[in-house]
Amino acid sequence: MQNRVGIIGAMDVEVKTLKSLLTESSEKVLMGLTFVQGKLDGTDVIIVQSGIGKVNAALCTQLLILEFKVTHIINTGIAGAMAHGLKVLDFVVSTDALYHDMDVTGFGYKVTQIPQMECSDFPADKAMIAAAKEAFDSLKEAQGHSLVAGRIASGDQFVSSKTVKESIRAACDPACVEMEGAAIAHAAYLNKTPFVIIRCMSDMADDSGESTYDFNEETAANLSAALVRSIVGKIQ
Repeated sequence: MQNRVGIIGAMDVEVKTLKSLLTESSEKVLMGLTFVQGKLDGTDVIIVQSGIGKVNAALCTQLLILEFKVTHIINTGIAGAMAHGLKVLDFVVSTDALYHDMDVTGFGYKVTQIPQMECSDFPADKAMIAAAKEAFDSLKEAQGHSLVAGRIASGDQFVSSKTVKESIRAACDPACVEMEGAAIAHAAYLNKTPFVIIRCMSDMADDSGESTYDFNEETAANLSAALVRSIVGKIQ
């Protein structure tokens, strides 16, 4: 079966460059979301801005799978760096994703553990991770930056405090933190749809976060989009 890749970004800045590269494009609006269908360098894709937050991201992912029959999902965008040595405008490709704000410890569960589910840390597709690494190595825009394969931690908060950052790090040791990836991973996992999350670091998820984020938002989003474009053609 021919690949049909769903590409999700939470904000317009995270998807507008990719949408501008499409040929044979058309739009369909469902549940207030605009799904842009077309070809990206010859591959069938559907690109959509999900909106910010976990629920928006999960609903968007489910629509991509049920309504558009995508074979793969890529989440592109920006994030706050958590891993030691990771710098602004470096990249993270997901090995897995979980919710850093899932806390049912009052009933004996570990932080991040989802009650009554066998899996709480949703694994990304190994072939898509490999495609991301291969694409990064040959991407001219990535020169001078590094890529880390690691865990993505998601929650409904913008992390801009060293105290919160250290708490999240202690709970689940992620490479980066953001607000949608785990929900996309959750929906993809339950639907048995291969996925990967690509994030470029816009800030350090600490007390300087807001000013750093504002400065790097568009640059980071465009770098992430460039990497996603290169990955799409390498998916098997």
